[in-house]
Amino acid sequence: MKRRDLAFVAVERTHVGRVRKLNEDRVLSRTALGLWAVADGMGGHQRGDLASGMIVDALVAIDPMDSGFAFLDNVQDVIQRVNRTLVAHARLSAPGTVIGSTVVVLLAFGGHYACLWAGDSRGYLLRGGRLDQITRDHSMVQELIDSGALNRADAPAFGRSNVITRAVGVQESLALDLHSGPIEGDDIFLLCSDGLTGMIDDHGIADVLTTSQSLDEAADRLLELTLAHGAKDNVSFVLIRADAAQDDTLQRLR
Repeated sequence: MKRRDLAFVAVERTHVGRVRKLNEDRVLSRTALGLWAVADGMGGHQRGDLASGMIVDALVAIDPMDSGFAFLDNVQDVIQRVNRTLVAHARLSAPGTVIGSTVVVLLAFGGHYACLWAGDSRGYLLRGGRLDQITRDHSMVQELIDSGALNRADAPAFGRSNVITRAVGVQESLALDLHSGPIEGDDIFLLCSDGLTGMIDDHGIADVLTTSQSLDEAADRLLELTLAHGAKDNVSFVLIRADAAQDDTLQRLR
């Protein structure tokens, strides 16, 4: 039976949450291009809003590429340019000013994906009913877990869980981490700010994704759960599904 080419469907949600007055998150969904992102601004007083907005605006301006390598290089270059601009802007502000943002970006090209990130905004992949985190948080908590000084089970109660160790706009030198691999039919990717993962654990996210009948239903349920749990931060996410089904096979989560 003949397989179809990969096609993608995406839905996004962003909400100010129950506590904050300003939504400093930004989301990007350019499904036709194969480019999605979530940026979580930091700095307060609209500086975080500026940083996350600059990242998304720069990604909006990217043109289609002829190869996956060129696509990836272009996205990396764009984020690096934003980083330099934000660092320079902060220098012109009051001492100690931070104008930064975490970011997680997903690219799809030629049956493969690449996920880039800086900070604690996360990328997940649901495949065959199993949810895996494909990013690794750049945070104090993650460093303590890696060193053995903190048990993962104790991490949610750790007092400095919001301290991140890498972000766009914070230092002149920015290292973007990368995870890549092949895409399979029915794969579902989740890109999200920590406003989601701070309220719902991985088990809860997996339960929603595997029991919902559509991406819209899954997105609505994730947002409702986050708000029900208090939504102490802005919450933003993008869900992306890859369709590569055989012609006579009905797809779940349409």
